[in-house]
Amino acid sequence: MAAVCAPCRAVAQPPPSPDDQYQRGPDSLPQDGVAKGKVFEFIVDRSKIFPGTTRKITVYIPAEYKADKPACVYVGLDALGLAAPIVFDNLIAKHEMPVTIGVGIAPGTVDSERPPHNARNNRSVEFDGLNDNLVRFVLDEVLPELERRQTPDGLPILLSKNPNDRAAGGVSTGGIGAFSLAWERPDEFRRVFTAVGTFVGMRGGDRYAVLVRKTEPKPIRIFMQDGANDELPPLGEVGSWWMSNQTLERALRFAGYPVMHVWGEGIHSGVHGTVVFPDAMRWLWKDWPEPVRAGQSQNVFLREILQPGEGWRAVDGDYQSGGVLTANPKGEIVFADTNGVRTWRISADGALSESRLGSKHIAGLAFAADGRAFVNETPGGREASRNAKIVAYAPDGTSSTIATGIHGLNLTVTNQGSIYVTEPGTADSSGNLWLVRPSGEKIRVDSGLNHPSGVALSPDGLWLAVSENKSHVGYSYRVDANGLPQDKQAFYWFHVPDTADDSGAGAWVMDRDGRLYSATRMGIQVFDRNGRSRLILPIPGGAATGVSFGGADFATLYVSSADHRIYRRRVQVHGAPAWAAPFELPPADPS
Repeated sequence: MAAVCAPCRAVAQPPPSPDDQYQRGPDSLPQDGVAKGKVFEFIVDRSKIFPGTTRKITVYIPAEYKADKPACVYVGLDALGLAAPIVFDNLIAKHEMPVTIGVGIAPGTVDSERPPHNARNNRSVEFDGLNDNLVRFVLDEVLPELERRQTPDGLPILLSKNPNDRAAGGVSTGGIGAFSLAWERPDEFRRVFTAVGTFVGMRGGDRYAVLVRKTEPKPIRIFMQDGANDELPPLGEVGSWWMSNQTLERALRFAGYPVMHVWGEGIHSGVHGTVVFPDAMRWLWKDWPEPVRAGQSQNVFLREILQPGEGWRAVDGDYQSGGVLTANPKGEIVFADTNGVRTWRISADGALSESRLGSKHIAGLAFAADGRAFVNETPGGREASRNAKIVAYAPDGTSSTIATGIHGLNLTVTNQGSIYVTEPGTADSSGNLWLVRPSGEKIRVDSGLNHPSGVALSPDGLWLAVSENKSHVGYSYRVDANGLPQDKQAFYWFHVPDTADDSGAGAWVMDRDGRLYSATRMGIQVFDRNGRSRLILPIPGGAATGVSFGGADFATLYVSSADHRIYRRRVQVHGAPAWAAPFELPPADPS
């Protein structure tokens, strides 16, 4: 048998990696003459937000930190990777970024009953989710714990509370987590670096590109890195990292965000991200301390609806709004203070005074063209449904009962005086839609609804829209000549937050172009005439519980919020109250 030559016996070498071409530059390497910061660690193991978890927190204190003023903050997910301490040493020394304390957060783990066997890895649930759990963990638990400690030199740790002074970064799942910190709380974080970010269908990250396009822009600056070979074959079913990063980058540009990217040929790793990290930090901190500002979106609905330069303003006053609000024919907003069991009126200039409706258990409220207020009064207790009634209050305070036995929620009054009422139902009964004639005749026009809430009539009186609080859909009904809703269709599709199984839709109203505005858990969602959510307006207090157009020209949008406050905002469109005279709408966009 012939001998096998030595080269033939050699083990075959793997092909070169696309990452081999990326080598760290001088800013990612220790430099002579540059003062080095100090790094220390501590453990967090008593989390209320992620119960049972234990994790290491790595802290970088720059040499220039003197504790004479609060330092800027960089939160790194998956600890302080990307050679961050070295990069910070070099860039801070050259004044290319401010004095910044780095806080590296490792993902949590939870021991099983038989450690170390089968511990639970919390990385994906903490970093990949589209919710505020991670940012609450950082703000409420990690940073306060850090500020209770001292630097290795015995100095107090002072962290800036200014969102313009806070950045976040990470690789892969850490990259989407860094983005979520700013997306969820732009009032706390405004600068983001994401390398090979997991914007795929892991835990809903693929939804970000759509949400970015539909949501009113937030003041966030983003630097992205990815490579053409960024794929994870073991997780191929969740999507393409390479394509999803490009899709998100295009969405960010569409929405007017200041965004920079470096695309390469790398694989799913932090190699290329580490190489570009110094340039990313320079770009993210450029012009500091000038604040990061929101850009101008190309969203057509946003441009047509919002007034440039106008934001949400709180209505001042000693009230606790419960979400029931509407406008009278003068454009004054009347709302029920459910915690105080009172009603209030907001004048066109924003002044608050008590309404003549007085103390009522009000579940729904709407006005008629003659100025009468129609109220769903729902006393509590065992006999709530039997005692519930719809009462009409005249401007002089006199009242008359219109109907009884409907445990209604929202209602709307047509120009002819008919009333459409949603009745949510209970755990043992489904919800209903009612039509109440001016004569008081009650007609149950639909049943089997899942907690119906908002009800709105199109400006031409031809279509009725009803939302469901406990699902992600709303319904469209054709209104016949007798006012009866027919041809029901699950027509409206709501975005639902990661923290809920339903939209939480409450009241909704229409503008004079037939757009529909709904109070939801995500803020105000605006729908086109084809039933599609086209614009999401976050509000300061979180979830929206009520919405109405008001003001002398019905060009101010009023919103009640989960924080029990009311906010208002001038817009470019005008509301179309159901009690107004019907008028013909222009043809709808068929697309």
